[in-house]
Amino acid sequence: MIYSYAFLSMTPGAAARQAFIKRLEGRREFIASLGGEILGYFVPQLGWEASEAALLIRWKNQPDENAMKGLLTCPEIRESLVQRLFATLRPAADATLPPGGIFVHRWFEVDGENLDEFLKLSGEGWEDFEPRFDARVFGLFRDEGPLPDGSRRLLLITRYKDHGVWEESRDPSTAAMQAFGRRRALTKRTSAASSLLVPIG
Repeated sequence: MIYSYAFLSMTPGAAARQAFIKRLEGRREFIASLGGEILGYFVPQLGWEASEAALLIRWKNQPDENAMKGLLTCPEIRESLVQRLFATLRPAADATLPPGGIFVHRWFEVDGENLDEFLKLSGEGWEDFEPRFDARVFGLFRDEGPLPDGSRRLLLITRYKDHGVWEESRDPSTAAMQAFGRRRALTKRTSAASSLLVPIG
């Protein structure tokens, strides 16, 4: 499976956002006929500007670039950056995003030689993190290839019940945070934003 992650700069205002949601609903079956599935459309809570958003699409085979261009070329979108991503430990091929809560999108940049250890520590941390908190990791995706200096970029999408649970999960005494702390030592850069998932259809 290959994933298209589109980061969007929208035309400001609720009308543009609603128009784009209707556009996604109207193109969903067409995207499906090409082997794609619209998994999620995310709007900002904290960390993104009010006019920013993100779209995640899963493809059975290769992403259809013409379909993506057609979907994102509309008055509601001023700019878009589409990145091709691949699942690592998660998500499973049939995983879907649950409704409700907040979704935190966190980008990491790590040296290429540390990628496997980064993934190992992520999985170890999740074993304690998920039973302890009302939170669930949907996916940890890697980029298509290394940056010029050999670094790799990864995107982690995690659902939390709310921002209060996110704050509770920062407890440094947990086994999860100890694993994540070792993972942090491998991280060159990271940034995060929280969002809401908008139902499509």
